[in-house]
Amino acid sequence: MQARHLFPEDQIVLREVGLRDGLQLTKQYPTTEQKLEWLNLEYRAGVRHFELGSFLPAARFPQFADLRELIQATSSLEAAFSTALTLNERGVADALETQVDEMIFVVSATESHSIANTRRSQTEAIEMLARIDAQRRAGRADPPVLTAGIAMSFGCSLEGEVNPRDVIKIAERSLKAGADVLAVADTVGFGGPKQVAWMVRELRRAFGDDQSIAMHFHDTRGLAIANCAAALDNGIRVLDGCLGGLGGCPFAPGATGNTVFEDMVFLCKSMGLQTNIDIEDLLAARKIVAASMPDEPLHGAMARAGLPRMLEGV
Repeated sequence: MQARHLFPEDQIVLREVGLRDGLQLTKQYPTTEQKLEWLNLEYRAGVRHFELGSFLPAARFPQFADLRELIQATSSLEAAFSTALTLNERGVADALETQVDEMIFVVSATESHSIANTRRSQTEAIEMLARIDAQRRAGRADPPVLTAGIAMSFGCSLEGEVNPRDVIKIAERSLKAGADVLAVADTVGFGGPKQVAWMVRELRRAFGDDQSIAMHFHDTRGLAIANCAAALDNGIRVLDGCLGGLGGCPFAPGATGNTVFEDMVFLCKSMGLQTNIDIEDLLAARKIVAASMPDEPLHGAMARAGLPRMLEGV
């Protein structure tokens, strides 16, 4: 599958990452039946891109034990796309036995986080990315899109400031290793709109407007929505978010939840950008999340305030 097919240039693509990133730090997680209801209600609301889990040992990560079932369910939904995290060759081999549409492999912008997160140096991670690219091309007639997720792109809780030029270099190395898509992540919420705007402009200058680039923000310091707006203003058309703002990185001290997905949809609506996602239906899906994990705090302004009266039913 080509990245251009997965992320059409003339559309805003909002990937809902709740079933993977959203469940990394929760103390409880939904049953498979509840996950399927979560998935189907979001699909009914207009969501088409779903990050569903990680190909990791079920004994250590039971929240992702039903990943194959979720991929199968997504493949039965018209024009729906599935994404899963693959951290090594074994994970890729498992992924290639399914119809997953996109595999994400994480490369960190800092050496300390790379070792803490995957026990690999940056160079070792890039080398593995190249092996994964070769593996996916040999393993399936229609190989999944390969995305390089660049963690800690705007600052690192282990090393502090990150030189943005280093992020551009990591992105270049990732593309040369075979990645189709770049997903630039503010893993611990260090960045602000000015840094985001600069990063997007420099990425597009370095790799051209045809290169698929996604942005992934965390709301650690309350700037996720502002950062999304800066990314959209500078030409980004693929954003990640999580229903209820769940999520975080277990290997990044201080990491908190993702951009609230339903608030991100409202942001796009307020900017005149079409997502084909109904916010009121999303809020109905959010009830499943709340019911399945009653002890997990959910976030978001739309859930608290609702749509402005003049937009109700729109």
